[in-house]
Formats: sequence, C-alpha cells, structure tokens
Amino acid sequence: MRRHELSDADWAAVRPLLPARGPAGGDHRAFVNAVLYVLRTGVPWRDLPPRFGNWNSVWRRFRRWSAAGVWGRVLEAVRDPDVSTLILDSTVVRAHPHAAGAEKKRATRPSAAAPAGSAPRSTRP
Repeated sequence: MRRHELSDADWAAVRPLLPARGPAGGDHRAFVNAVLYVLRTGVPWRDLPPRFGNWNSVWRRFRRWSAAGVWGRVLEAVRDPDVSTLILDSTVVRAHPHAAGAEKKRATRPSAAAPAGSAPRSTRP
C-alpha cells in the first residue's frame, strides 16, 4: 500500500457503498485512491501521477459521482458519529483580529498632526 491510499480494511468498508458498475476496464479502488491523492496532496488534477490513469477521465468520473451524490453517501456512512473525538484548540484556529471586530488603527499623516494654534502651511511659493 502506498501513502495516501486506502488500506484493505478501509476498502472493505467503502466498497459496498460505491456504484455496482464501473467503467470498462476501470477499477473503483484505483479511482478512489486517485481522488484521495488529489485531496490529501492538493495537487491539481492535471498533475495527477500517471499510475492513476488519465487525469481528465478521473476528474470527469469524480464530477459524475459528485452530481449523483455518491460521495455524500460514502461520507455519511464512514463518518464517526461520536463528536467527542473532535478536539479544537486555540492554537489551531486562528483569525485575523479584524475578523473579530477589533478596532482598526488609523494612520495619521504628519500634516494632520500639526501643533494646535499653528497656521496651515501653504504649498505655494
């Protein structure tokens, strides 16, 4: 088994959830591994390694399965219903201070910070 691919145990759990009919000569496991590779590495579809087949065929099949709701059914079936296994830590979740409504610092221009009582400068000679 290669990195980013389904183990035999994971494949046994996912296989019954997939459409019964695959493309001629195609393999559902290789296709699912290709999708996982793209999702886990962030590589563009066009840069999919040749061992997964033609990138365009994989992408089109991914789109068809998405439109048919296959991925939703698979994710619903394999998700862990125990929410207590989720742990969020403030070191993981970060937002810019402005996203929380913090006051924005205003930059002051030197001419606006002239001492009180002084006459405005003229820019004409």
